[in-house]
Amino acid sequence: MPRAALLRTVLRLVLAALLAGGAAASAQPPDMQLLSQALAVASNAERFPEGDPSAATVSLPDEWAESNPRHDGGVWYRVQFDPGRALDRNDLLGLYVHRACSALDVYLNGRRIHSGGRPGDTMARDCHYPQLVTIPGGLVLSQGNVLDLHVRGHALASVASRDRAGGLSELRIGAHDALVGRYADAVFWNVSIVKIVNLALATLGVVMVLLAWVNRRDAPLGYYGLMAVGLALLSARHWWRAVPLDNATVEFLVCLAFTPVLALGVQFLLSYAGVRSRMIEAALLAQCVVMPVSLLVAGPSRLFATTSAWYVVLALETFGAMLLHLRISWRDRRRDFVPMAITLAATSAVMLHELAVQRGWLPLPEAPRLQVWLPLILLAFGVRLLLQRAAAPAAVPDMRYLIDARVREVSAELERTHAEQAEARIEEVTQKERKRIAADLHDDLGAKLLTIVHTSESERISTLAREALEEMRLSVRGLTGKPVRLTDALADWRAETVMRLGQANVEIDWKSPAEDSDQVLAARVYVQTTRILRESVNNIIKHSGASHVKVRCAIHQGNFGINIQDNGKGIPMELDGKLDRGHGMTSMKQRAKQMQGQCLVESGPGYGTVIRLTLPLGPEAPAAASR
Repeated sequence: MPRAALLRTVLRLVLAALLAGGAAASAQPPDMQLLSQALAVASNAERFPEGDPSAATVSLPDEWAESNPRHDGGVWYRVQFDPGRALDRNDLLGLYVHRACSALDVYLNGRRIHSGGRPGDTMARDCHYPQLVTIPGGLVLSQGNVLDLHVRGHALASVASRDRAGGLSELRIGAHDALVGRYADAVFWNVSIVKIVNLALATLGVVMVLLAWVNRRDAPLGYYGLMAVGLALLSARHWWRAVPLDNATVEFLVCLAFTPVLALGVQFLLSYAGVRSRMIEAALLAQCVVMPVSLLVAGPSRLFATTSAWYVVLALETFGAMLLHLRISWRDRRRDFVPMAITLAATSAVMLHELAVQRGWLPLPEAPRLQVWLPLILLAFGVRLLLQRAAAPAAVPDMRYLIDARVREVSAELERTHAEQAEARIEEVTQKERKRIAADLHDDLGAKLLTIVHTSESERISTLAREALEEMRLSVRGLTGKPVRLTDALADWRAETVMRLGQANVEIDWKSPAEDSDQVLAARVYVQTTRILRESVNNIIKHSGASHVKVRCAIHQGNFGINIQDNGKGIPMELDGKLDRGHGMTSMKQRAKQMQGQCLVESGPGYGTVIRLTLPLGPEAPAAASR
C-alpha cells in the first residue's frame, strides 16, 4: 500500500473513532432519569449526616477542582427519585455513574447496595472507570426513594492532573438492561481504547528499539522507540489498578516518568533533523533531576501547582523543538516537511487542549483525550517512519523484509492478546455475575423459604418449601460450587435414590464401580445429573407402578454411564414421547445434551422402562457444561 494511501486510511479510522465516541456519549434512551442536582455535605461519617448545617444543593457534575479545590476526604451526596411510569419498580433497575473519583459507596433508602474501594483507600486510580450499580427491586419504593452516595477523593492540590481530583458526575437511573450498553461503551472509550492504543504503541516502540539495536547508526529509531515505550507505560494505572502504594507516591512516580518521556521526544526531533547539541542533551538530563527535586521540596500538598508550572515549561520546550525541526526540514528535507508539519500540528493541538483542561479553561472531557490521541498520532508517524526505513535498502540492507516479518508477528500477537484479554474479561464478568446471583438466592430467597419451613402450619406447604429450598441450594451449588469427585457424587445419588424409593415401598438394587475413581465432575455437571436422576425417580414413583428398580453405574472408555431399569407397566404407546413433555423425558434429554452426553429411554407396555444416561468424563465436559 502506498504511504499516502496508508496515511489516509489511518486518518479515516481516527475520525471514525472520534465520531463513534461522540455518538456513544450523547445517546440517551428515553426511559432513563437524569439526576443533575444533589444535596451535598463534606463528611467522612459512616452515614449521611442528617441535619448538618453545611449541607447545600449542588449541581452535578460536581468537580471538586471547581467547587471545593481544597477539600480532601469524603463528600456525601443525597438525591431522590421516583420510579415513574417509564421505570417499573418490579423490574431490575440500575444506577449509572459515569465518573466518581475515586471511591464510591451507594445507599438506597438506608441500605448499602454498592461499595467501591477499600476503607481509607482513596488513591485516584478509578477516576476513568464508570460504575453500574444494580438497584434491588425489593428496596425500591413507589415514590420518595433516597439515594445516598459517599465519594472519597483527593483535593486538586494533592494530584498532578485535574481529572484525578475528587468529583461526581451526573447520575442516570433506568432499566438495568438499557444501562448496560451505555456502561460498556463508556468502559471501551474510557479504558479499553486507552489500553489498546498504548499496547500497540509499546509494541511498536519495542520494534523500533530492536531495529535501532541492529543498526546502531539509526539513533532516531532508538529515541522514538524509547519515547513510545515510556509514553505507553504512563497508562499502566489502567492495567494495574491495585497498586500497593499511597496516592502521593503514585502521583509522584507519574510526574517522575513524564519528564524523561518528553526529553526523549525532544531528542528524537533533533536527531531526526540531523542536529546534535551537547548543551541541549545536558540540559535535558539536568531537567530530569531538577523536576523530581522540586516536587519533593514543594511537597504533596502543592503537587498540582508545581506540576502545572513544569507542564508549561515542558510544553514550551517541545514546541521549540518542533519549530526547529520544521525549519531544518523546510531547508534540507523538503519532502518530509508536510508529513512532519501535520504530525506536529496534531500533537500541538492535543497538548494545547490538555493544557487548557488542566488550567480550567475547558471542562473535563467525558473520556481521556491525551492518553488516546497522542499515542494514535505517534502510531501513525511510527508506521510512516518504518515504511520510510523499509524503502531505503541501500542504507539498511534487507530492512524491508525484517520489518514485514516483524509487523506480521506484532499483528498476530496483538490479535491473540486482544482475544485472550476479551475472553478472560468475559469469563471474569460471568463468574462475578454467577456469584452475585447465587448470593442473592442464598441470602434472600433461601432465608424466606427456611422461614416458611419452620413457621408454616400446613404440612403440604412446609414440604413444598423444603423441596424448593433443596432445589435452590442445588442451583446455588451449580453456580458457585467446586468440582465434585465422582465417587462422592455416586454416594450422594445412591443415598437420595434409596431413601426416596424406600419411602415409596420400591426395592432398589444399586451397583457402582468397584474401583475408587479419581475422576471429578464440574459442579454444573453434578447438578444437571442430579436433576436427571430425580426426574427419573419421580417418573418411577408417579407413573410406573414398579416394585423393583435396578441401577447400574459404570465407567468405560472415558465415559460415565448410569442405567436405571424398573419392572413397571412401561409407557403406553399413545403416550410415547408425550409424558410430562417439557418437564419430564424431554428435559432429561436436553440436560444430557447440554453436557455433551445423551439420555435414551426404552419402554413398552408391560416391559418396564430403561433410562440410559451417558456422559463424557474428558476435559471438554466441564467446559461445555459451564457455558
